[in-house]
Amino acid sequence: MGIVTGRGPRMPAEWEPHEATWIAWPHEESDWPGKFEPVQWVYAEFARYVTRGEILRVLVADAVERSRAREVFRKSGVDMARVEFLICPTDRSWTRDYCPLFVHGADGQVMATDWEFNGWAKYGNWKRDNAVPGRIARKYKMPALKPGLVLEGGAIDVNGAGALLATEECLLSDVQERNPGAGRQEMEDAFRKYLGVTTVLWLRRGIAGDDTHGHVDDIARFVDPRTVVAADEEDPADSNYEPLRENLDRLRTMKDQDRRRLKVVKLPMPRRVDFDGQRLPASYLNFYIANAAVLVPVFNDPADRVALQILAKLFPDRTVTGIYCRDLVLGLGTLHCMTQQQPRSERE
Repeated sequence: MGIVTGRGPRMPAEWEPHEATWIAWPHEESDWPGKFEPVQWVYAEFARYVTRGEILRVLVADAVERSRAREVFRKSGVDMARVEFLICPTDRSWTRDYCPLFVHGADGQVMATDWEFNGWAKYGNWKRDNAVPGRIARKYKMPALKPGLVLEGGAIDVNGAGALLATEECLLSDVQERNPGAGRQEMEDAFRKYLGVTTVLWLRRGIAGDDTHGHVDDIARFVDPRTVVAADEEDPADSNYEPLRENLDRLRTMKDQDRRRLKVVKLPMPRRVDFDGQRLPASYLNFYIANAAVLVPVFNDPADRVALQILAKLFPDRTVTGIYCRDLVLGLGTLHCMTQQQPRSERE
């Protein structure tokens, strides 16, 4: 656990009021070999729930893609009065990792932090994704801050009060190294300056099948300022068993920004999901907190019901709904990975 001092702009927690949710219409067919068509309907089902409580902003490559998205949304019963399209070509559709991390400035206005994106230090097609934050900031006449470091939104989770979750595997390892030469202190200083973080809670490793090398949004998430839900694998023979137990052990000793012990709630893991011999990163922790709902990836697994019941108790003011994601997870991400929240201005 790292303690950093001072305050910068503040990144609100995901459960704080949104102005909008950002997604990018899926187009990279190689992410879902043989299952690309079903994935578009998963996006539409997601959109149907999100638009009940906020605007949905959708990045599309061109007018043809916009027309296709509109058709799928319309057939699925999406509230089109709450859908906005921005023509902005992307490489992939995982907006969690390359969209701006939106923050509140000192006067409550919404600002964009424009971190660098390099394809998770793994893939070659990333330059259009890296340009997205700047394009969004210009389109919405939003102040933009450029930290000059690589950071994906899925690598962190914040409680909006000063605490941040991350993994050493993702941000401090020399495998898929995002920021060569930048260590723990440099990352914590950047979190303080650009996200308003005072306490960094370092977990160790992510889950098997995660090609990001340790994103935290598959293993541990804040659900209120002091409560963290954390993935738990009960099968000792599963490769996730030891790393998830270690993360749980760390969390139970950690304290929040006010030096209070965290409340830790375990969330089960689904049985492993494989496709064509490849293990996929299926996790209930990849849920998304919208204004009117909590949308949870489910996998036709007996643990689906258990995970939904636990989250329903933690979010009594929102409808907790499962969205089938065995097709979506073939792209190595699910609902949280495909989203980015834009908070409402505190001036409103």
